[in-house]
Amino acid sequence: MAKAPAAKIDSKSAKIPNTPGASKDDLLRFYREMVLIRRFEERAGQLYGMGLIGGFCHLYIGQEAVAVGVQESVRQGHDKIITGYRDHGHMLAAGMDPKQVMAELTGRSGGSSKGKGGSMHMFDTATGFYGGHGIVGAQVALGTGLAFSGRYRGDDSVAFIYFGDGAANQGQVYESFNMAQLWKLPAIYIIENNQYAMGTSIERSSSTTDLYQRGASFGIPGEQVDGMDVLAVRDAVATAVKRAREGGGPFILEVKTYRYRGHSMSDPAKYRSKEEVDEVKKTRDPIDHIKTLLTAAKATDDELKAIDAEIKAIVAEAVQFAQESPEPDPSELYTDVYVEASA
Repeated sequence: MAKAPAAKIDSKSAKIPNTPGASKDDLLRFYREMVLIRRFEERAGQLYGMGLIGGFCHLYIGQEAVAVGVQESVRQGHDKIITGYRDHGHMLAAGMDPKQVMAELTGRSGGSSKGKGGSMHMFDTATGFYGGHGIVGAQVALGTGLAFSGRYRGDDSVAFIYFGDGAANQGQVYESFNMAQLWKLPAIYIIENNQYAMGTSIERSSSTTDLYQRGASFGIPGEQVDGMDVLAVRDAVATAVKRAREGGGPFILEVKTYRYRGHSMSDPAKYRSKEEVDEVKKTRDPIDHIKTLLTAAKATDDELKAIDAEIKAIVAEAVQFAQESPEPDPSELYTDVYVEASA
C-alpha cells in the first residue's frame, strides 16, 4: 500500500523547518547548485525574449530544490535520468556544462546535442541524462525501459523518471507502473507536482490529488515530499534509491513544488493570482530556505556573496559561449540518424 505522509503538504502555504539537517559544506553546495539553476534560467528567459532562443522554453524557476535534492542519490554516469520538457534544471543538476546547455538552447553547434535538440530534447549520456522529451508522459515509458536495462544487465543502476502532475493522468504512465512492479524494476518515479500542469489546477484536472497513491493498485509504495525543501527531497530519495538498489522495485515520490513562471515563456499564467505567487516566493522559496539554514550553520555573508559572484560569472560565460558558437553546418541534418545505408 502507499505510504501516508506524516502531515498533508501544501507547498503554497505550509511553513518549512529551519533546523539544519546537513553540514555547512553540504548546504553551501546545495545553495550553489540551486542558484546556478535559477540564474541560468533567468538568463535563458532573457535570451528567449531577445529572440535568441526559438521554439518553446519552459523554465524551472521555483523548482530548483527538486532536481538538486534528487541528484544527491544519483551515481553520475551509472544511473539514468529522464524527464519531460522543463529540463534545464535537471541537466545542470546532473553536471552538464552550462556552456553546452546554453548553446543548445540557442541552437548552436557547441550545444550538447550539436544544436539539433534545443530546449526540449537535449541528451548527455556521459552524465546519464537521457533527455528532455516533448510528448507529455512519453518519458515515463522510456524511463521504465532504462530501469529494465539496469535490471537486465544486473548493474544495480537506478532510473530516475521525472514527470509532472499533468502527465500523471496519462495512460502510458500506468502501463509503465504495472510493468515496473511486475518485474521489480529499479525505477524511482518522481512526480513534480507544481499544481497547475500546463495551466489547469490539479483540483480541476485530477479526480484524486494525492498523486503518491497512484501506484497503490499495482502494489507500488509512494510518499509525498515537500519539494521546496532540498533536504526533505534528498532524504526521501535516498531511502527510495536504497530500496531500489536492493531489489525492492519501483517507488513513487510526489514532490510538492511550485513554478514561479508560466508553463512556458509564452504563457501569461492568468489562471492564478499574482498574490498567490508572491506569497509562495515570500514564504516558501527554496533558495531562501537554504539561506536560512546556512545562517543557522554559521555561514557568512562573504561566503554567500562569493558563490553568487561565481555563478554570475559562470552564467555570463555560458551566454557568451552560446552567442559566439557557430550555427550547425547543414550537413548535420544527416548525422546521428539511425537508418540503414541504401544498397
